[in-house]
Amino acid sequence: MGVKEIRIVRSGGYVVHVDICVEVSMECVKEVHKLYYATKKELSGFVEEVVPGVSSLAVYYDPRLTSSEQIESKIRDLWLWARNIELKDLYRPRKFTIPAAYGGDFGPDLQSVAGWAKLTEEEVVRIHTSRAYTVITLGFTPGFVYLGEVDPVIAAPRLETPRVRIPRGSVGIAGRMTGIYGLESPGGWRLIGRTPLTMFDPKKDPPIPISPGDQVEFKAIKPEEFDRLVGVFVGDYTA
Repeated sequence: MGVKEIRIVRSGGYVVHVDICVEVSMECVKEVHKLYYATKKELSGFVEEVVPGVSSLAVYYDPRLTSSEQIESKIRDLWLWARNIELKDLYRPRKFTIPAAYGGDFGPDLQSVAGWAKLTEEEVVRIHTSRAYTVITLGFTPGFVYLGEVDPVIAAPRLETPRVRIPRGSVGIAGRMTGIYGLESPGGWRLIGRTPLTMFDPKKDPPIPISPGDQVEFKAIKPEEFDRLVGVFVGDYTA
């Protein structure tokens, strides 16, 4: 069942928060992406930044050029327009291949995910690398990529106790999402592998070339290939 209406809330300052759906689904994610790119394209003269979430947008506007009432009205008009077009009419998704070494020190939770799914570790890796994932959004730290959806068979829950330190490039699972840690950080996702690629580089423009709506596939690699690829920027890697 499609998303019928949005809810716009003033969040203080010069920003409005747009709730697009309550229950998160890939259908909802697609609607978020359409409104995200429509807002960036059509309201660029009024808007300073648009930040997409999993089920919502934050729209930062220039109060010298528009008011909160006007920006709300413009967003509602855009929502009605964007509902009747396809994402490809607003943004052409790109495809990225992410090499990853699985298990062992690279993926210390692969065994627990396999146990949860009642599969072998090799079967979990095969399932995880067997589909293309949609980039849902970016954050909570620079370069973190939220991807969906994993096969429900391997949709293991988050760790009960988060780790204090997770190496950058770690690939994890949390429910129906899989993701990549762009920087070293704390986190509670179950780590099944790690990519040697640099996912975020502030010296690059853009610092990460992956955007919401893009497609990501994982490619299993051996430790020796991991060592060879350490430090390669994600935007420079070709499978």
